[in-house]
Amino acid sequence: MGALEGKVVLVTGGGNGIGRDCALIAAQEGAKVLVNDLGGGLKGEDEGSAGPAEKVAQEIRAAGGEAASNSDSVTSMKAVQGMVEQARDTFGGLHAVINPAGILRDVMFHKMTEEDWDRVIDVHMRGSFNVARATIELFRDQQDGAYMFFTSTSGLFGNIGQANYGAAKMGIAGMSRIIAMEGARNNVRSNCLAPVAWTRMTQSVPIKDEAAAARRAVMAEKVRPDQPARFSVAMVSPAAANVSGQIFGSSGENIILYSQPRPIVTCTKPEGESWTVDSILKEAVPQMAPKFFDLNRAPLAGSQNNQQKQPA
Repeated sequence: MGALEGKVVLVTGGGNGIGRDCALIAAQEGAKVLVNDLGGGLKGEDEGSAGPAEKVAQEIRAAGGEAASNSDSVTSMKAVQGMVEQARDTFGGLHAVINPAGILRDVMFHKMTEEDWDRVIDVHMRGSFNVARATIELFRDQQDGAYMFFTSTSGLFGNIGQANYGAAKMGIAGMSRIIAMEGARNNVRSNCLAPVAWTRMTQSVPIKDEAAAARRAVMAEKVRPDQPARFSVAMVSPAAANVSGQIFGSSGENIILYSQPRPIVTCTKPEGESWTVDSILKEAVPQMAPKFFDLNRAPLAGSQNNQQKQPA
């Protein structure tokens, strides 16, 4: 019996990349899967097509599983509500959502247009809100529901040229945490994952030199979309019922648990005294400065200098 036997799972962005593998692996683990994919381009610029989602659904059915397809956009609440109804009408229910649907519009912030900002926020942040809001009451009522949202190291660490994407992905992490806190009493769980995988998103990053090309070749071989997909499926299964409110990462065969923001330095004036502009600059800032984070991008867990080996 698979980890998702008897469950119904909605996978957004399921026509390509990590979403595709999420749908396939969920079906292999016994789930009935609604595969959603708009079928548009990486930047969200195309009209879209039902082809990618239906192709994955056909692949699942050919392997003996149960699947249906949907090609609507997660940016529309009405469309997402339709996905929920489709899952319930077709398979009799809905128990989990895996939501990797996304686009990129990378550009330096001083050149970013309102459309660049709005489109990315709409798909990632609004899309995540829509799939959660359209399902949360069902999950609460049935005392059974799990979300896997997708954040990114571009938000957790920062990444040049991705202010829109990073902002959306940090917002998703915050939303997921609060959904987990509010849902705990009703057995509604929510986690998010910052994946590193060879997909059309990572392929879109320009190659600047031969060294970058060599790194990309290694990445294509070792950092595959099925790895974060497998983790996502595991986390929405009943066997992970005690896991909620976490930020995870997946890079190759490294499974990562990220810290969440907590105070690290507090500067306090004695009772009866107040901070002034001058004392803030002369006292508080120097006290905090040793703990400041620099502007370099933090290394991924599992890199050569930060890898924890599992015992043999």
